Amino acid sequence: QVQVVESGGGLVQAGGSLRLSCAASGRIFSIRARGWFRQAPGKEREFVAAMTRSGGSTYYADSVKGRFTMSGDSAENMVYLQMNSLKPEDTAVYYCAAARPDYGLEHSSSYMFWGQGTQVTVSS
Repeated sequence: QVQVVESGGGLVQAGGSLRLSCAASGRIFSIRARGWFRQAPGKEREFVAAMTRSGGSTYYADSVKGRFTMSGDSAENMVYLQMNSLKPEDTAVYYCAAARPDYGLEHSSSYMFWGQGTQVTVSS
């Protein structure tokens, strides 16, 4: 099993920044990619960003390109989501997830292990 824990959410004004962190532990040798998803009230969970374990490939949803950056520290089994120029529509619960395949990373079905989520609220 793999355990995934997010942190770093909070309340920020529009135009501000937040950095989310995601720690993974357990049988992490089986994990080949990590991703971030978010879910706003009344909406379906949506893809935000993903990164292969090697760091060779990073993917972003169109809605966050140029504003969000995903990075990783393989030595510490951590990944981060730096969120800049935040907008009220970025308000959601953000989830970190771990996947065994390194393809289809924009689909939640590719991920086997999920964190509990961290709330991000952007005020206008």
